[in-house]
Amino acid sequence: MAVLLLRLSAPLQAWGTENSKFEIRKTGREPSKSGIVGLLAAALGIRRNEPEKLRELNALRIGVRIDRAGKLLRDFHMAHAEKTSYLTERYYLSDAVFLVGLEGERELLKRIEFALSHPVFPLFLGRRSCPPTLPIVLNDIEEDGLIKVLRTYPTLDDSSRMKYNMTAHIYADYSEDDEQNSDADEPRVIGREARRDLAVSFDPRCRKHTYRLRKYPAACRLPARLPFGYGCPCRLL
Repeated sequence: MAVLLLRLSAPLQAWGTENSKFEIRKTGREPSKSGIVGLLAAALGIRRNEPEKLRELNALRIGVRIDRAGKLLRDFHMAHAEKTSYLTERYYLSDAVFLVGLEGERELLKRIEFALSHPVFPLFLGRRSCPPTLPIVLNDIEEDGLIKVLRTYPTLDDSSRMKYNMTAHIYADYSEDDEQNSDADEPRVIGREARRDLAVSFDPRCRKHTYRLRKYPAACRLPARLPFGYGCPCRLL
């Protein structure tokens, strides 16, 4: 299957979790699948009341590599209603950088690649107050497997530009094919877990998520960051 790589970076990001409700809005420590699908849906012009159009996006196999984990930031403030006031806490990831891989049919990935450069609706990383920095699309579509591409792409962490032997964790949708086709160079899988971040509908009247199975391997070593002008995404700015 083909793989498209994305760079998700911003001063602030917020990826909702199943415990993020009411006055306390938490964030995951890495992008959720529903958040990534929401980003793609906005770029493609899919509206919240069109859940049937999410199926092909949910069918994509998605992997996330944490290149810079960022810091957890709490926004504490008071909200005012007509006759009352209440305190709210909203959590964000500050200065985080993620490498995201989308694995699927080449035709769909080409549509996504074009849409992310020419989005129909504004793009944001989890919440509307978190617009992404550029570039988002990193490279041409590749034909290697998802885990291999995520494992071999140079680090995106600017702060480690001159460092070598960098390590990162990769989280990906679980696939039985990985177990059958794994090799000695693949990072060892620590375990699997069910995550309730597969979006069935974004409609505010009947928002619904279901579970998916993802795996989390041990940390893998990354190639050093490419010199400026030689494949480094900064050359596109």
